[in-house]
Formats: sequence, structure tokens, C-alpha cells
Amino acid sequence: MTALERLYTDYGQSPWLDNLTRGYLRDGTLARMVAGGIRGVTANPTIFTRAVLGSADYDEQFAALTAAGQPLEDAYWQLVVDDVTGALDVLRPVFDASDGTDGFASIEVAAELARDTRATLTAARALHQRIAAPNLFVKIPATAEGVPAIQAMIAEGRSINITLIFSLTRYRQIIDAYLSGLETFAERGGDPSRVHSVASFFVSRVDTEVDRRLEATGTDEALALRGRAAIAQAKLAYRLFREQFSGPRWQRLADLGARPQRPLWASTSTKNPAYPDTAYVDALVGPDTVNTLPEATIAAFEDHGTPARTIDTRVGEAAEVMHRLAAAGVDMDDVGLTLENQGVAGFHASYRQVLAALAAKAEQLSHH
Repeated sequence: MTALERLYTDYGQSPWLDNLTRGYLRDGTLARMVAGGIRGVTANPTIFTRAVLGSADYDEQFAALTAAGQPLEDAYWQLVVDDVTGALDVLRPVFDASDGTDGFASIEVAAELARDTRATLTAARALHQRIAAPNLFVKIPATAEGVPAIQAMIAEGRSINITLIFSLTRYRQIIDAYLSGLETFAERGGDPSRVHSVASFFVSRVDTEVDRRLEATGTDEALALRGRAAIAQAKLAYRLFREQFSGPRWQRLADLGARPQRPLWASTSTKNPAYPDTAYVDALVGPDTVNTLPEATIAAFEDHGTPARTIDTRVGEAAEVMHRLAAAGVDMDDVGLTLENQGVAGFHASYRQVLAALAAKAEQLSHH
């Protein structure tokens, strides 16, 4: 049994692949990874940009779309939709066998909508209608404007992957949006067992930003806390998940068949070469969680990772780390908002980059 398979069979954590390319669909790589223990796929605008710009796999379809007069943005979305649809097909047996716990692929609403609740709602609904697969997640960023859109989508019975969660404050709002949305859906006669959701809590980027602030402070107390914020915060996020998905409010929904919104650990490749390359996998293993991993992190974990239940160990120590961070002047809510803004801007930049590259490609094609 692979280390990845053990995460799921022994510890109840679902490993997903944090990448999607057309090549993986064509040459069977994704199918082989699923056979080896991968239980879902996530992608984002940056991943799609890398895929489209990094290979010739899209050229033929793109040429056909532009020849048929498709506007550039429509052509881009068609490429993305086709990749996601291909991944959904590969993962459908996992979805069926797991009674809808795993086997998902995600497509993200356009990054420029992150500050517009109404436009996010319209876009998320349109993607769900366009692809119409039960194992599709539409990704909505956890911005202040995204939260009401998430709640409204859940209230329509649509499955949503909430992305770019960087703080416990925002995570609490996301859980409440999910529960409120389910309550509305159930009141309208919907079947909550059909609704799926994950809350994508970002990890390594938190250390990158917190470490930067600790180094700017420069005291011994501050420097001793480097590399500890992200895992500590994720452990407290898991504790919050356990608290919120128990008790009378949740039980009423669970009795109707509702499913808990699992925490998904995102951004789990190590950004700082001083930290072990499996740090954000080894420390966050536990039931009812997802960890979405790039290939290099999967290879590292298979080679020397440690499958063991860690997510709910040393939680007191995690809380202590958070107190010490506050004492060192690190405001974790401010860290969260900084990272959220960076995340939205990064996805927006990727989208602009891929459109510019496609425009150049269309120009080339028109001269041939």
C-alpha cells in the first residue's frame, strides 16, 4: 500500500492532486495517480495558466475555436471546462464508490469577480449549469464579498469549494455560511445529502508572511516562532471544525442527511527550503480532512513522509504558539487579509497572463 493510500485507509484523510493538465488526461497519468491513491483534483487560475502556456496540448483546440470566431475569453473558458470535464470523468468512479465524499474536480470563478458578490453568484451558477456533474466543485474565494455568495450557492443546493481561507476568523464565517445555506436549502425542501463542500485552508503561505513579520521584529522571542504559525493555525482550524460540526444546530442538519464541510489543507508544498519538504503533510493528518498536494510533495511524502494521526495532537501547544505570536505583535487576522489580497491578485495576474499569451497565439495563427 502506498503512503498516500495509507493516509485514507488508516487515517481518514483524502489526498487530492493539486494540478490538472490536458497531458495528464491524454496519457493516463491522472488515471494512474487515482489508482495509486489520489482521490480528487484541484486547480486554480495559476495552474491552468501553467498548463496552457507550458505545452502544445491546447494548440489544436484553441486554433479551432479562434477559427470559428470564438472570443478569446470564451475560448480560454472552453479549454478549462474541457480539462475539468475530463478530470470529472476519471474521478467519477471514486465519487460513486465513496458515496460522494471524494472524486471531485474544481473549477474556479474568474478572479476579477472576487470583490463582487452578485457577479460571483452568477458565474458560479453558470459554471454549475454548464458542466452539470455531481462531482464538480465550483471554487469561490473566501473574501468578504465571497461569503454571501457561498451561502447563496449552498442554499441553491450547489457544491462549492471555498478557496483562499487564511484566518480562523474568516473560517468561522465560512462554516456559518455553509450551515445557514444548508438550513435554507432544507427549508425549501431540498435534500442536503446532495450538497458537498470543502473549506480550503491555506498553510505554507501563512508561514511565509508570518516569518517575514517575525524577522522584521527581530527579537529572540519573535525569531523562535518562525515556521510555527501555519501548522498551529491549521490545528486550531481543525478543532473549530470539530466544534462547529457537532451539537444541536449541526445535528438537525445531519439528521436530514447533510454532510460536514471538510477542511482541505491547501498550499502544502514547502515554500522555505529550510523546512522539511513534507512538513505540511506530516503535521496535518487526521480524519475528515483533505490534503491537496503537488506532484513534488506527493513524491517526497511517498519517499519519506510519516503517515500518522497528527492533526489533533499537541493542540494546546498550537494555541500557545498563537498567543506568543500575538505577544510578538503578529496580528493573524491582518496576516489573513494580506494573504487573501495577494491570493486574489495572483490569480488575477495569472488570468491576464494567459489571455495575453492566447492573444499572441491567435495573432500567430491568423498569419498562417
